[in-house]
Amino acid sequence: MTISAGLVKELRERTGIGMMECKKALEESNGDIGKAITVLRKKGHARAQKKMDRQAKEGAVGSYIHLNGKIGVLVEVNCESDFVARNEEFQALVKNIALHIAAANPQYVSSENVPQEILEEEKEIVREQFKDSGKPAEIIEKIVQGKLSKFYQEACLLDQPYIKEDKMAVKELVTAFIAKFGENVVISRFARYELGKS
Repeated sequence: MTISAGLVKELRERTGIGMMECKKALEESNGDIGKAITVLRKKGHARAQKKMDRQAKEGAVGSYIHLNGKIGVLVEVNCESDFVARNEEFQALVKNIALHIAAANPQYVSSENVPQEILEEEKEIVREQFKDSGKPAEIIEKIVQGKLSKFYQEACLLDQPYIKEDKMAVKELVTAFIAKFGENVVISRFARYELGKS
């Protein structure tokens, strides 16, 4: 199948990945843009994983104010170089993450940041709900793990579905940027303020 330059250009604009990689992904997916994006994400993810161990000491603090000053967010997103930190796309990423935090109200950056006592409490609640169900203990534990996964999606920024594209999690958005910039990108911390709420 011949892949048109227009199709390659569209995929490049949607993903920000190089022309040749876009062309190969389109060939691999028989010209289907949706499948090509999946191919690129899988390849980008593999490359990005290698970069996630590198230190990210540059970056930016972004802010977002919503609802006429009723919700405010500060977020620190780090990268490896000042060059990337000043990049318009990186700045837009920081802004979009701040906007996401304002809308989705996460409690933690990632599942690793959830205090152990909170996790134990969540597990205990689920076990209590099913203790008289007659289900075997191993089935209840599987249910507990499933509920924990749902808890992470609601409470942890990186696990939440990204508000601008809910088929991807925030961590997949970050991974896509790592693949694109060739640098580690880390959401370090955030603070969300809502008028009248502590």
